[in-house]
Order: sequence, then structure tokens, then C-alpha cells
Amino acid sequence: MENFRKVRTSEEECPLPFPDLPPDVVEMKVKEGSKIRNLMNFAMAQMELKGSRQIIFSGCGRAVTKTITCVEIMKRKLGGLHQVTKVRYKTLLEVWENQDPLPSGPVQNLTVHKNVPSICILLSRDPLDPNQVGYQPPEPQHGLGTQLGEAEATSSSSAKGLKRPLPSPREELLTKKLQVQVPDSPRGSGTTDHQPDGHH
Repeated sequence: MENFRKVRTSEEECPLPFPDLPPDVVEMKVKEGSKIRNLMNFAMAQMELKGSRQIIFSGCGRAVTKTITCVEIMKRKLGGLHQVTKVRYKTLLEVWENQDPLPSGPVQNLTVHKNVPSICILLSRDPLDPNQVGYQPPEPQHGLGTQLGEAEATSSSSAKGLKRPLPSPREELLTKKLQVQVPDSPRGSGTTDHQPDGHH
């Protein structure tokens, strides 16, 4: 495969896994190289300025974590959003081109079919069916600030607690290293004429 170069990737088009979507629903397709700030600016404009009631974030393969990050930011900024998450597999088609073809032969292309995990998350201002698989109710607004405050307080205090005992394992390591090196020194000092061991 070292002579092959990936020339293009395309993903199969799947219908969105949510029934009864409005025809004008916005789908944010998150790619591996997408900038979260750009995605969020567009998505927030759709929800706040254009008054969209629902928005979908989708991503596959390495973009899955970025997709989830966008959804969490959106929920924190807007609040009161109902969420349905669907996970499935998507087929990616990768076309690889031979960089070193035989002079007589045609350029050989390889098409690789890859099954990659894909995530599709629907966020809605309107209530959704709580019985469907993957449903998450909105997080309570009043409790969110205090939970975040507590989490920050506990994480900073535990970090302070961790910083104090750190030097002792290092000192232990140093003494162990010294102990390991001690047996070597008598042999080294016993040899003459600076010759390495085994050449007496």
C-alpha cells in the first residue's frame, strides 16, 4: 500500500434516523477537520436568529467526539433542549490511486469500503417522545450552575492535594537507581588499563 495515495473519500448517504422531522431541519455534518467555533456560530445563529426548533449534529469515524462536543456546548448555551442520540454504522468509500503504476499497465485504483461508527444527535426545543431509544430530557437549569461550581471546587482542591505528595515517589526512584548502580562500581574499579570487562 506504500505506493498508493488516498485521492477521495465519500460516505454513503443515509436517511436521517428520526421520524417526523420538519422539511427545513438543519443538519450540521461534522467532519474530522471542522472547526468547532465555526460549527457553533452557524448552529447558534440557526437556533437563535432564525428561530429553528430543531437541529441535528451528525459525524462519523474520528469526527464522533467532535460531534458530541458540539452538542454539549449547544445544550449548555441554550438550555432546555430535548435530545435523541442514534448510533449506527456508515460505509465510507475510499479511493486509493497507485502512485507507481507499471509503464505498460493502466493506472490502478483501489476502492476500499470501510464501516465506521456514526452518531446522529437531534436537539429540539419542543418535547420529543421520551419512550424512544436514545432520548435524554433537558438538564435542569437551576441545578447546572451549582453542579459546575462544585465540580470546579472539588477538582481544584484534589489537584492541590495531589501536588504535595509528588516529590516522595521521585525520591524513592532516585534511591532505587542509586542502589542499582552501586554493585556495578566495585567491578569497574577492579579493572586495570581502562579495558572493558571480558578482555583481561
